[in-house]
This record gives sequence, structure tokens and C-alpha cells, in this order.
Amino acid sequence: MDFVQNLPFISILLSLFSGPLSSILNAKWAKRVNATVISVIGIFSATVLFYVLRTGQEFVYLMGHFPAPWGNEIRVGILEAFMATFFCLIMLLCMFGGIAEREREIEESKQNLYYIMVNLLLSSLLALIYTNDLFTAYVFVEINTISACGLIMIRQNGRTIEAATRYMIMSLLGSGLLLLGICFLYDLTGHLLMSNIKEEVAILAATGEYHIPLLVSLGLMSVGLAIKSALYPFHAWLPDAYGYSTVSSAAILSSLVSKGYIFLLVKIFYRVIGFSVVCDSKVVDVLFVFGIIGMIMGSVNAIRESDIRRMIAFSSVAQIGYIYMGFGLGTQEAVVASVYHVLSHAATKSLLFVAASGITDASGGSRNFLDLTGAGYRNKAAGIAFSVGSLSMVGIPMFSGFISKLLFAQAAMGHTHKMLPTLIALAISTVLNAVYFMKTVIRLYTPVSKEMPIHEHRVIPLTEQPVKAGALLCFIVLNFLLGLNSEPVIRLITAGLAMFD
Repeated sequence: MDFVQNLPFISILLSLFSGPLSSILNAKWAKRVNATVISVIGIFSATVLFYVLRTGQEFVYLMGHFPAPWGNEIRVGILEAFMATFFCLIMLLCMFGGIAEREREIEESKQNLYYIMVNLLLSSLLALIYTNDLFTAYVFVEINTISACGLIMIRQNGRTIEAATRYMIMSLLGSGLLLLGICFLYDLTGHLLMSNIKEEVAILAATGEYHIPLLVSLGLMSVGLAIKSALYPFHAWLPDAYGYSTVSSAAILSSLVSKGYIFLLVKIFYRVIGFSVVCDSKVVDVLFVFGIIGMIMGSVNAIRESDIRRMIAFSSVAQIGYIYMGFGLGTQEAVVASVYHVLSHAATKSLLFVAASGITDASGGSRNFLDLTGAGYRNKAAGIAFSVGSLSMVGIPMFSGFISKLLFAQAAMGHTHKMLPTLIALAISTVLNAVYFMKTVIRLYTPVSKEMPIHEHRVIPLTEQPVKAGALLCFIVLNFLLGLNSEPVIRLITAGLAMFD
């Protein structure tokens, strides 16, 4: 076995044990450890990605060197290594982009606790990406939930505690449904390793035996993960959780946490149940309907908001709808579009949250639209970054969001029953996106009139927030890379999904 095959397991352990280490460090050293750990794991993940691309084959790492069905496994292919690398990059930029706000909004004595949660969150995301064991995935889903809840309520004001409570209630409901689905599946197959379950499910599907219990299990797991990833109408916790937590927390929650659950659902579709079995079920039709509703209603709610952070949060509801709509189409091309949108949304939504914090800093801390008038002039870096993110969300060419919508439209073409609803929903959602994002951009570049009350406006030069400006620049470059150089990424996703079968 090549040494590089140990790196995924080492990455999970490194992030897992760096959490307790941060508990005995002060805020300054905990921050350094966190940045170092994320960077090192990102390098490890990139190394694994190059290794898998060079060999052209996935590999299995036996935990404790015990074979199935007694041992636990890590299974690594192109898509897993690429996702791990991408998630580390996004998390690192989110942490750098919100560094000033964390130091201002979190008590110094509790800042090391924040880094504990981030480290545990990273370990859970890596485990969800790499594990080949369904129950291990559930365990790390719970670690992910607890860590995310801690990131929300670390500010300890009334709104964040309420948001964390609502998040916990909805998330536990989703976790319960996921666990029930896993229990049913274990009862049917007698296995917890994904590859072994798939072999048994293929036999059950061929014989038609236990068809209803198998369908119920798939439905429970799909709905459970849909609740945890805030698919409409299970999104009630999301606006407050994203709107009132720290900037880094909101960016990480929107771009990574929900995407970890979605990636696990992709693995369940391909590696646990089998994509052909999933497509033959009615579960994809349910996901398609709720995905389209989410695309529309998330944007409608965003239009009604006058708080920029809550507007961005409701926009996430719409973008999650895109992903589930792609799953609902039930084709390989649509799943590729959904996975690409996971990347696009992660890069763009974190950009928007970090840029929004710079805009509100230039507006006396106010997040009300009227007070944001002219903020693009007062904080040029944040204004440009928010404009780039907005154009991407609308789907303007050259940006990553355009590629996502183009892939969804191409995947829908030729579909007998779902082509027309998909194209109509894409058109309506794009118009609605333009309404609230372009309205905000226009507001940012509208000069302040003499009659307008000034809400402690101040100019923020680049030299005042150099780290945030650097993070925003990296996000912008990443967005352009995904928008202008999408073909290699699409090939990676396609090759990675092929390894799932």
C-alpha cells in the first residue's frame, strides 16, 4: 500500500484531535492551529486527488486492517478527493474572511471554543466524504450537527440561541429519519458497509422482494437529509441561523455543512441503493417537486427581505432547491449538474456573506437596505465582491452560476415529463434572482442624497481589512475559474460518479 493512501484517515484524525488541543490553548494559538490544520489537510487532500488521477482507480483503506463485514472502510475516488480539497479551500477562506468579526463579536475567553467546533466540523465533513460505512456516516452527521449548532450560538445573544434551538430541533428530526432508514436497510440486508449493502439491494431489486420496505428506507434517508440540508419547506431554521451567527459561521454553514449532507445523499443514491434503483422509485419525483417549489419560494422570500444577511440566507433555500431538482430529474447528467452546483454555490454564497459583512461595516453595522446606500463606494473591495457574487447567482455568463443553470437546462432537454417544468422554473427563478440581487447591487452604488439619513457611514480602505480583501479576491478568482474553466471540473465530477457505480 502506498503511503498516500493513509492520508484521508490521517486527515480525519488530525482535524478530530486538533479540537481538544484547541481547548487548552488561548484564542491566538487556537486560531493558528486551526489555520494550520485546514491548510495541511487541504494539501493532503490535493495529494490524494493527484494520486487517484494518476492511477485512475479508487482505493479502499481498511480501518484496523479488518476486512468486511467486521471492519470499517474508507473509500477514496476522484470525487471524494476533489470534494475534500475544495471544502478545505472554502473553509480556509471563510475563516480568513470573517477573522475581524470573530474577534469583535465573540468573547476572547470563548474564541478557542469556536475553533474546537470548526475542527470537529471539518473532521465530520471529511468523514462524510470518505467513509464507506453507513453507520459511521450517521455518527459523523451527529458530530456535524452539534458542531454547527455551536457555531451558531457562540455569540450568545437571544437571536442566535433561538436560531440554534430551532436548528437543533429540525436537525434532530432529520437525523431521526436518517437513522430509521439506516435501521430498515440494515434489517433488509444485514450489512452496514455501503458496497455490501448495494450488492444485497441489487438482489432484492431483481427479485422484487421487500420492495415496499426498501422504498420506505430510501424515502426516510432522503427526507432526513433533505431536512438537514434545508430543502423547502424544511427551511424555517435557516434564515436566523445564517442571518445572526458570525460571518464565518454563516459562510461555513451555507457553503459546506448543507453540502456535506447532500454529498452523503449522492453516495447513498450511488453506493448504497444503486442509481438505477433510485431512478425507478418515486422518491426522485418527490425531490423534483419540492426542489422546484424551493427554487421559487426561496427567491420570493428573499425579495421580501430588507435585511441583506437574511436575504442571502433565503437565497440559499432557492439554491438548495436547484440541487434537489437536479436529483429529481433522475439522470446522470442532472446529477453532474447538481454536484457542480454544490461547488458553485459553496464558492459564491460564502463570497456573498463575507462581502456583506464588509458592506455592513461601512454602514455603521446596519444590515437594512436603506442604510446600505452607497456602501459600494465606501468599501470598494466588498462592493465589487458582492457584485460578482450577485452576477453569479443570477446566472450571467463567465460566472460559475451560469454554468450550473446551463447544465440543468441541458440535463432537462429531452426528458418526457420534466423538461418543461424544469425550464420554466429555471426561467422564473433566474428572473427572481435578478430582482433581489440586482436591486441590492443598485442600492450599493446609489449615491447618498442629502435628504437621506446617514447611519454612521464610514469609508473602509483596503489597508484596514487586508485579510478580508485577500479572501474576497480569492473567492472572486475561484468563481471565475469555475465559470471560465468548467470543462475540467465537469470531467472530474463525471469520472468521480463513474467510480461510485
